[in-house]
Amino acid sequence: MKNIFHLIIREFKLFFKNPVLPVLFFGAPILYGILMGNVYKKGNVTDLPIIVVDEDNTTTSHKVIQMLNDNESIYVSDILPSTFNTKEIALKNGSEVVLVIPRNFQADILQQKNPEIVYFVNASNTLTSNTASIAIATVLGTMKAGITIQSLQKKGVPAFVANQSYEPFKSTMIRQNIRSGNYLYFMLPGVLLTVFQQVLLLGLALSFAQEFETGSFKELVSKTSNPFKILFVKTFPYIFMSIFIYILYYIFGMFYDMKLQTEFWPFFYSAIAFILAVCFMGFLVSILLPNQLKATEVLMVVATPSFILSGFTWPMSQMPKWIQAIADCIPLTHYLKIFRILFIEKGNPSLIQPHLNSLIIIGSICFVLSLAILTIKVNKTKRELRKEVETNEI
Repeated sequence: MKNIFHLIIREFKLFFKNPVLPVLFFGAPILYGILMGNVYKKGNVTDLPIIVVDEDNTTTSHKVIQMLNDNESIYVSDILPSTFNTKEIALKNGSEVVLVIPRNFQADILQQKNPEIVYFVNASNTLTSNTASIAIATVLGTMKAGITIQSLQKKGVPAFVANQSYEPFKSTMIRQNIRSGNYLYFMLPGVLLTVFQQVLLLGLALSFAQEFETGSFKELVSKTSNPFKILFVKTFPYIFMSIFIYILYYIFGMFYDMKLQTEFWPFFYSAIAFILAVCFMGFLVSILLPNQLKATEVLMVVATPSFILSGFTWPMSQMPKWIQAIADCIPLTHYLKIFRILFIEKGNPSLIQPHLNSLIIIGSICFVLSLAILTIKVNKTKRELRKEVETNEI
């Protein structure tokens, strides 16, 4: 029994002697608890932006807009005079719905011609599209009832009879990007791209840390001491192997009847930007922490919550600003936005430019830091190699 007690004490000592393990064991649950709690803190989605195309511009159409703004789930971010270029504006501004109030709307109601309000719902995100469409249906239903009752009561019709009368206008919802309403089509690509980032980071955690830990970095430097060349040599295999991952994902898409079609070049250079951003982030950690286990642990702490923080399922606009800042530093956040624009929403490739720029910035910062630290380590290793040569000559 005494021996078991000493062994248990020994395990505790080994645990707390590790500089990383206690921090991860106790810190990760605290960190994830704070992150996840703040991500879903609001509990419900509010203030989703929508666009109203007001072709009528009358007191009645203004009343519709006012009632839409009064609903807590949505707000009118733009009021446009026509439907020209509304899809691009909606995708650029992140608007969930485009609602069109037709010309002569007020006059047709007064003449009982039963005009029609049409609203186009972006169904690429199941949660936000359902929330926005329910809010609009509620507002328009209230508007219909109010107009009907007010109109008929003026004619002396009792309220209970007026409430059962005809509707003054029709409202029609048209869902766009409807395939994402299938939960498999909505979730699978996001999860697969998250896994792709994780396997990249797992491999990259070992890229330099393994060299430092096994002592083979000296051999690498003896063959080439150019930091640019070393980074290129380390990066190329991951870019090449990523081709097979994309082919595998394409096969998954065919197997599950998810036809992922878009323009090749925007997809190509955004994929390259994503892979390079992840690679240089992994290299930076692997160079800073010359231990395979520590580098892996740190990169997994970064990778694990990235899907939730990315805004792919829960809108980023509903998260606190400090969490949005953290999410913006993770390559997956921007790549999932690019994926949604290109493959699900079928948006103009020019709309991915802000997210592509973010990937380039992340990759560039990590590249410069990796290069600077690697240069220091290469120069240090070169000095050690020269000393070894001098010692051998003596």
